[in-house]
Amino acid sequence: MIHFFKKPVSHLALPEKFTYPFHYTPHPLCVLAAEEVKAYIASRKEWQEELASGKMFGVLIVQTDNGITNNEENQIGYLAAFSGNLAGKNLHPYFVPPVYDLLQPEGFFKIEEEQISAINIRIRELENSSSYLDSKEKWKIETEQAKAVLNQAKAELKMAKEAREIRRQSSPELSEEEQASLIRESQYQKAEYKRLEKEWKKRLEELETEVRYFDIEIERLKTERKERSAALQRKLFEQFRMLNAQGEVKDLYTIFEQTVQKVPPAGAGECALPKLLQYAYLHQLKPLAMAEFWWGDSPKNEIRHHGYYYPSCKGKCEPILQHMLQGLEVDENPLLNPVHEEEELEIVFEDEWLLIVNKPAGMLSVPGKAEDRDSVYHRLKKKYPEATGPMIVHRLDMATSGLLLVAKTKKVHQDLQAQFANRSIKKRYVAVLDGIVLSERTGRIELPLCLNPLDRPRQIVSKEYGKEAITEYKIISESEKIIDESERSINEPRKYTRIVFYPLTGRTHQLRVHAAHPEGLGCPILGDELYGKKADRLYLHAEYIEFRHPIYGDIFRIQKKADF
Repeated sequence: MIHFFKKPVSHLALPEKFTYPFHYTPHPLCVLAAEEVKAYIASRKEWQEELASGKMFGVLIVQTDNGITNNEENQIGYLAAFSGNLAGKNLHPYFVPPVYDLLQPEGFFKIEEEQISAINIRIRELENSSSYLDSKEKWKIETEQAKAVLNQAKAELKMAKEAREIRRQSSPELSEEEQASLIRESQYQKAEYKRLEKEWKKRLEELETEVRYFDIEIERLKTERKERSAALQRKLFEQFRMLNAQGEVKDLYTIFEQTVQKVPPAGAGECALPKLLQYAYLHQLKPLAMAEFWWGDSPKNEIRHHGYYYPSCKGKCEPILQHMLQGLEVDENPLLNPVHEEEELEIVFEDEWLLIVNKPAGMLSVPGKAEDRDSVYHRLKKKYPEATGPMIVHRLDMATSGLLLVAKTKKVHQDLQAQFANRSIKKRYVAVLDGIVLSERTGRIELPLCLNPLDRPRQIVSKEYGKEAITEYKIISESEKIIDESERSINEPRKYTRIVFYPLTGRTHQLRVHAAHPEGLGCPILGDELYGKKADRLYLHAEYIEFRHPIYGDIFRIQKKADF
């Protein structure tokens, strides 16, 4: 199962620490391993149709017991894995096996799954049976008919009562016999209405009983299905007994008990990296570095590009990896390290009421949960300790540079936020895209966005749950140059597009998703490691902002060119 490199690797230094899986640059050994895995995948013609729809693969660089102190080629190798299953199977000789093979024919999962499938079939049969559908339709029709008949009878009863009142008023000298006759008529008509009402009630109850017979059975089957599914899921997740480098074992239910969701999501434990680590621990292999890459087309809602490297997903994998990586020395999260600690924050404009800063790429707009983290807000609080502000009016992604509007008072903050809400503030961003855009030179993108709850902070396109997101754009130029990247086996031309964005809404990651998504421009912003490929920075800069000054009423136009 362990693969040794086809090319010499003794000249490559081993990583000092294991990869931080949620934010990383692939180690050269991982790149070499991934290239070999890609070549193997491409050679399997029978998989290509299925893989066209896309799948995540992973590699894990490992060291055997007798290779602890040196980098001899036969002691450093790699493991390969895929997420989920491949070609309807969990077991393929080239890849590590699953932590638990839920597809084994005689296993409890397949047997119970068949039972649940049988329940599903029975539910569909009952819901679509002619007897059930006919009974429902008949009950519906006769309910409407009963309503109409009783309403008509009630109206006639009312008219008869009014006629009797008119007769009494027009003939005040009615005899006792005539008075008694009117009373008998009233009693008879009321009795007839009650009889009619009782007949219809009995008829509808009979029809409803027929319908309820089916409803009760369908509901019973659905309850049984739900209980069986919950029990199956629990039993299944208990089979995923995850190891860590310290030899400790926890099943998925125990791992996820400490999370917000409490219960493991579907597919937990079946991603590539947990499989790779589990195999390494079971076979006394030391994990050195990891990388995961996408093969095939991008999913409809998410953004994945063929051959690109991606971090591990957070919803399914973060709790699992927090356990599995214990005992390994892991790289720190680079996002937690201040990259502008000694750099003075540039103030582009300032008056008594507000200021505009040029936020550097890699600095937070606000500190978030960790209040002591370096951010624009943190810096300005130090600079203006006596001010009622500063108050950040809007935000830029940590990786984005450019103009950020800050209010010094609550009143100014409220006014500027209102301008953002009614879309009277105009913004312009400049970006470099990693590729050539095939769309028109100018255009408009409307793709609704929402958070991917299983992979924060990624956003997805969702017509069902997404909020309106609108971006206008203008392509400025295209360029091509030769680059030398560690992940490329040969030098080759790299094409870029310089573009200007005019966001009409302000959704999280709006420009990044609209650039990268196949239904947008299909070209990620250069350096966008969430939706594209990592570079020395994210090539996105907020270069222009236009707003009405809350105090003076004048239109202010502020510009700061990008340094790329």
